[in-house]
Amino acid sequence: MRNIIKWNYVFICIILILLVTFTAVARRRTTATSTPTPGSAAATPTPASGGGTTTGALWADEFNGSGLPNWNFDLGGGGWGNNELETYTNSTANCNQSGGYLNITAIKSGSSYTSSRIKSKYNRTYGRIEGRMKMPMGQGLWPAFWMLGTNIGSVGWPKCGEIDIMEHINSQSTVYGTMHWDTNGYASYGGSVGCSPQNFNTYSIIWDSNAIRWLINGSQYWEGNIAGSINGTDEFHRNFFIILNLAVGGNWPGSPSSSTAFPAVFQIDWVRWYAQ
Repeated sequence: MRNIIKWNYVFICIILILLVTFTAVARRRTTATSTPTPGSAAATPTPASGGGTTTGALWADEFNGSGLPNWNFDLGGGGWGNNELETYTNSTANCNQSGGYLNITAIKSGSSYTSSRIKSKYNRTYGRIEGRMKMPMGQGLWPAFWMLGTNIGSVGWPKCGEIDIMEHINSQSTVYGTMHWDTNGYASYGGSVGCSPQNFNTYSIIWDSNAIRWLINGSQYWEGNIAGSINGTDEFHRNFFIILNLAVGGNWPGSPSSSTAFPAVFQIDWVRWYAQ
């Protein structure tokens, strides 16, 4: 009888230990983390990955050659929807490669301005897209490293979607990253980060089926959720191409002032597109 009581006691102790262990594991498995959505900033930075080399890049331009075989030019003026003042040309005075850099140069001639705007022939959905570049500083200058959906010709803007990897205006010590789309009307969501834009920095996005994350020099500063096309973000699950341009004037920066130095040069070291 004593042996039976002893083994019953041992059995009960084992059951109690198993119950405590199961409860602890269940609690760990049911702990949830919040997911940022358009309208809220990301809480956790994403560490740098890929980048820094062309190894593993799906597509890249190091701007070490002559001509621009990987790009097409957008030409003309008319304000480009933003009341910009420049006329875009394919002249080497406005766009050329020298010393391993691409130089996009805004030139003033009397009361007129010329510059360049180029768009990549390469396009795809998702990836890590990054470029190393430095900005001209001055009132009315608006360099940008950005993307548009390849279906812009059929659906127009903003239904094609737009991803601004980096925009800078005037002489600010801030750059901006923004997404634009259509959800029964125009919508946008973006953030900014302080830096020294007149110096070389690496500007990136990490874009996958769940989110677009903005980084500078490998450190994340903003995130937008596109998982399941939340908030009408289906535009961001289609192919995009890259644009580099230097605008002059426009609704956002305003017009140049007498102190704005011309020629103004937007200098790009390289642009690369990785799978991730």
